[in-house]
Amino acid sequence: MANDSPVSTIMSSDVVTVSPDQTVPEAADVLAEHGIGAAPVVDGGRIVGMLRDEDLIVSEAKLHVPTVIEFLGADIVWPASERRWERELKKAAAASVRDVMATEYPKVAPSDTVERVATVMHDAGASHVPVVDGDAVVGIVARGDLVRHLADTT
Repeated sequence: MANDSPVSTIMSSDVVTVSPDQTVPEAADVLAEHGIGAAPVVDGGRIVGMLRDEDLIVSEAKLHVPTVIEFLGADIVWPASERRWERELKKAAAASVRDVMATEYPKVAPSDTVERVATVMHDAGASHVPVVDGDAVVGIVARGDLVRHLADTT
């Protein structure tokens, strides 16, 4: 069922943000204090990234060692597992939000439709999408916002 309501009708406009220079523990405290799973990273009024709880969890998780296959006496490292290892190692050693934040993330405009943000979330596998006007964060949509909207309209 298509929904052409604007995103601005379901977004949270009181957005909690973090700074790229905050430490990882400080940012974790912000997410925990507000009971949220993600926050836009804002520097000088501009969005520069997204910090998700999954970015913080890596610092506490057991890292995945790259897959190595021995073939005819040679060790072959599976390329995808090596890239994952490098990303996880970087995050585990991170000191600041800048080190762990996602720099590529989906975003929508306040005039986009609820259907558009739902599609963007689904396609990107995102749980939170910032709503931006230019580079300024004006809101955020979480999966729960979409579920509440769906419940209210059916």
